[in-house]
Amino acid sequence: MPDLTGDEERSRAAKIALRSRLITARRALSPEDRLVAAARLQDQILALVRREHPAVIAAYVPIGPEPGGSTLPSFLAAHAEVLLPVLLPSGDLDWAVYFPLTLAPGPRGLLEPGGPRLGVTAVTAASLVLVPALAVDRRGMRMGRGGGSYDRVLARLPFPEPPLTVALLHDGELIDAVPAEPHDRPVHGWITPSGGLTLNRAAEWTK
Repeated sequence: MPDLTGDEERSRAAKIALRSRLITARRALSPEDRLVAAARLQDQILALVRREHPAVIAAYVPIGPEPGGSTLPSFLAAHAEVLLPVLLPSGDLDWAVYFPLTLAPGPRGLLEPGGPRLGVTAVTAASLVLVPALAVDRRGMRMGRGGGSYDRVLARLPFPEPPLTVALLHDGELIDAVPAEPHDRPVHGWITPSGGLTLNRAAEWTK
């Protein structure tokens, strides 16, 4: 187990506590609340897609209370080619093109595309990347579920001009500060059901 400094230990403990609170709050959302939130998010995503005109969108399949709703991939596929992640044993993400009715059960309860695997770098072809998050702060720092999969994805995107990266959130998940570690990468924006789209293109990306 790696040795951690006092600051790193405190940051990790704060992340664990915050992550637990956020997951509990999501699980408390009623099915009706989830449907309303998903519809509002998809309306905001559609406005973004119409403005940005991405040819390729990297997205994900929301599961359970995750923002965006289970219809997110099919909704996006009406407007662009959609890449969806495939979880590898290492925790990294491979990618495949989404085709309707091809999702299949994957590890950890995920749904994954059934097409040919394109490799971990396929995400670099996207001009819009929609990422899952439990929370985001106004710097654009994102909190995931702790597996590190999307930390690797964000670090892999082209630099210094990465594609537009946007996190999907429920109301209440835009917070004052996400505990950040050196490997964390910010997103350029976030969408909430009530607050809509906020972009912070000045988010500092470093390698």
